[in-house]
Amino acid sequence: MTAAGGGPTHRVTNQPPPLVGHDVAEDPALLEALTREGAAGHADGLHRLGRLAGTAEAQRWGDEANRTPPVLRTHDRYGNRVDEVDFHPAWHELLRVAVGAGLAGAPWAADRPGAHVARAAGFLVWGQVEQGHLCPVSMTYAAVPALRATPDLAEAYRPGLTSTVYDPGLRPPLAKHGLLAGMGMTEKQGGSDVRANETTATPVGDGRYLLRGHKWFTSAPMNDLFLVLAQAPDGLSCLLVPRVLPDGSRNPFLIQRLKDKLGNRSNASAEPEFDGTLGYLVGTEGRGVRAIIEMVALTRLDSAVGAASGMRAALVAAAHHTRHRAAFGSLLIDKPLMRNVLADLAVESEAAVALVLRVAGAVDRAEHGDESERAFRRLATGLAKYWVCKRQPAMVAEALECLGGNGYVEESGLPRLYREAPLNGIWEGSGNVNALDVVRALGREPGSLAAYGAEVDAAAGGDRRLDASWRRLRAELDGLLTGSDGVTGPGGAAGPDGAPVIELVARRVVERMALVLQGALLVRHAPAAVSDAFCAARLGGDAGLAFGTLPPGLDLEGVLRRIPPAAG
Repeated sequence: MTAAGGGPTHRVTNQPPPLVGHDVAEDPALLEALTREGAAGHADGLHRLGRLAGTAEAQRWGDEANRTPPVLRTHDRYGNRVDEVDFHPAWHELLRVAVGAGLAGAPWAADRPGAHVARAAGFLVWGQVEQGHLCPVSMTYAAVPALRATPDLAEAYRPGLTSTVYDPGLRPPLAKHGLLAGMGMTEKQGGSDVRANETTATPVGDGRYLLRGHKWFTSAPMNDLFLVLAQAPDGLSCLLVPRVLPDGSRNPFLIQRLKDKLGNRSNASAEPEFDGTLGYLVGTEGRGVRAIIEMVALTRLDSAVGAASGMRAALVAAAHHTRHRAAFGSLLIDKPLMRNVLADLAVESEAAVALVLRVAGAVDRAEHGDESERAFRRLATGLAKYWVCKRQPAMVAEALECLGGNGYVEESGLPRLYREAPLNGIWEGSGNVNALDVVRALGREPGSLAAYGAEVDAAAGGDRRLDASWRRLRAELDGLLTGSDGVTGPGGAAGPDGAPVIELVARRVVERMALVLQGALLVRHAPAAVSDAFCAARLGGDAGLAFGTLPPGLDLEGVLRRIPPAAG
């Protein structure tokens, strides 16, 4: 078609082709981490999932699930309470793939080494399609070890929770082919301070309790069962609450409303009210936090993996656009300043991938009895959750800017990534909660710091900037934990204002610990181009505060080659 004057008006040029038809798992940083963390035997399955993640169909599922958010139905046409949430068919397709690929509870039933690493890698790959549906997947994965505190419950529910069959619909859970689990911890008056919960649990015999109360954030309310915190006679306790009772009747689970959230629109987050709701005690009465802490730790790791996934998706989108978009006489990716930006983003993303897969490896080895890895996992989970989730929003924003106005429209997918980016830092404990959790581990579990130190020491001599950063960090930690800094007292006692100094500087300490650990992992395992750029900018101080401020003299081409070839 031409305009009246004869010039073309609808000819499309200088636009990138659709980013489809590729294997999302064809990612050197991810595949190398998969191998070194003991899961190379799972690569074929990861590639199958990656090829599906790269299809136009999968991308359409992610888009449709977010454009048509879930709808709450409190009553049926006759006035009966049903408390159901209707999801777009795309939501169910996404979950069918995720559960079928073993991203839910399947690793707990697997004997093969590396099952938890492979699951984290799959979570990272499939999360690049859509992340809202991974909330119930994550909670299901995390619920399995929590139930070990009550062997009878574990034996009954473990087969369904570890199944690779997605079986939606509210029915008696023990009659279903596959189960999804959730959690109900926070309440409006307490939030992260779960000990302030006011929901009550009244014992009625045989480990059964009747719950009464109102939860503030309970996501994926159509899941089959929930681990819920409530006040029993002997204190805060953990209870398993099924949506449907064994006789087929609905357990009172009165959904008052769904949250209108910034992002994560495909996933329903509800406020359920319990009124005579049946629950089964998990663990010991009054030890609810201890019973559910394993679940929280694993969902925190998934938050970090999800953040790394979102960062990877943003990086690939930015690189793809710049490899096909020309301006001022050449492709954007050939412009020196754009190369600096992309290389900086690539370094940040690779450091995140290395860290979260290393923690997943610790989960796997701890599950097989490695106590040193268990100690490392205790500290490294908090470091990963805090730091990777903190970096995601800034990185996604910078990647979006690489696309300019094209990245600001919904069709690009970047706005959804941007809205999703803050979520991982908030759920399962915000930044302060996780920083203070690391501080608690440092004070109460010295073995975790020793395991962390051993991991960093393995990179000794590999880069002078890493060595210097580790020396400074060790000195700071020693001063904070023992009082040798002249400010705190013995054992890290209170400062002049009465508060422990280490609490005041918790974010500073956790950030530095995360950076040193990432640096050690990259020095040991990444190409020199990547580790050199990371150590220069993140540990050596030779960079600005924004992305794209790497110093001259680095091998940027070597870094850019690490961006997944899907972008080509």
